[in-house]
Amino acid sequence: MAIVLVPLPLPTSADTSKFADFGREVRGVDPGYLDPDQFAEVQAALYKYDILLFRDVSLTPEQQYALTKAFDPQSENYGHGNNKTASTNKSILHPDLKTIPRVPQVQLIGNGTVYNHEGLAEAKLKHPSHTTFHKTHVSPEDEARGVTRFYRWHIDAALYDLSPPKATTLYGLVVPGGPKQVCRYDDGTGNELPVPLGTTAFVSGKTMFDILPAELKSVAVRSKIKYAPHPYVWMAPAHAMSTGLGNESEGLELPLDELPPWEEERCKTLPVVWKNPVTGHLHFQVHPCGVAELLVDPLPDGAKREGALYPDGAHLTDLQEVRDLLYKMQRPAIAPKLVYPHDWREKDLVVFHNRGVLHSVVGAFTKDQVRAFHQCNLAASDDPVGPSPEDIEKWA
Repeated sequence: MAIVLVPLPLPTSADTSKFADFGREVRGVDPGYLDPDQFAEVQAALYKYDILLFRDVSLTPEQQYALTKAFDPQSENYGHGNNKTASTNKSILHPDLKTIPRVPQVQLIGNGTVYNHEGLAEAKLKHPSHTTFHKTHVSPEDEARGVTRFYRWHIDAALYDLSPPKATTLYGLVVPGGPKQVCRYDDGTGNELPVPLGTTAFVSGKTMFDILPAELKSVAVRSKIKYAPHPYVWMAPAHAMSTGLGNESEGLELPLDELPPWEEERCKTLPVVWKNPVTGHLHFQVHPCGVAELLVDPLPDGAKREGALYPDGAHLTDLQEVRDLLYKMQRPAIAPKLVYPHDWREKDLVVFHNRGVLHSVVGAFTKDQVRAFHQCNLAASDDPVGPSPEDIEKWA
């Protein structure tokens, strides 16, 4: 049977014109048993549409690992390093992940207590809550009425030593039902987004770049981000903004001399904009919570200098300045009309282009609501490629 691609059902909040080439449901194949030709079609579709949904899938951890690895055959280990995150108790990711013993590249995530699961006698899971990470919180009264927030907009990546995964697979095994919630931005804009309970929210990195004004496109194609060493440990004492799009600048990050041992050459400096290897499109791909510095190249010879930002280049090391600039560039793309909040069903498999989208956990569960997902992403065999000289000439 031939692969059939169907547009994803969009919420009424979505600007459909911005989702024409974003997200497809894949029908006609079993993702656990793809032949080489079928996989080639799926891979091409992933890079074109950034998110693929397979419904009513039965998938073992071994099959999920094999599928994820197929997008980068030279990759091997979990995107944060096998067990490295879980064993680092100071990491902000520490409570969220449980490793499947026989397939350590696959993580069990969710909420509540799960028993006798794939070699785990008992796993106590906790859905991330903005109340543990944001500087401000939704009131208990509003939370009881279903008001929630984006937890943290991010890319799946260690951002230290290991290269960002090319694809992430997320498989819903137990999906609790419940009323819809309202994701509130609480940033003075009045923005809010109706969301299914426990949704995963996605935004397009391509759209994030495309909607920038010319002077910020110029900065984006000329810039690289230097991430902090062990960024999830570094950021753990800090507080996030109410939108989940980066951290407040309160000076709470862990001092570098209090981090686990680290080496300068293992710190990651990555382009702000990553080039899609299939479409050639540019995707704005920055994990704002882990950013330490911003390096801007000068304008290329012959470029128009009038109105340009940092025409002679810059090395920004003031964290507030770096964060303010990035927020100005990224915030428009998480507007309600540009967010795809996936409405999970049991046995959904979502494969997303981790180098082409940002995503966020959303919502809140009670401790009695059990949710179980398998997540897999693998540290890539290479770093993302930034804009080409022709891209820089065009946009700078």
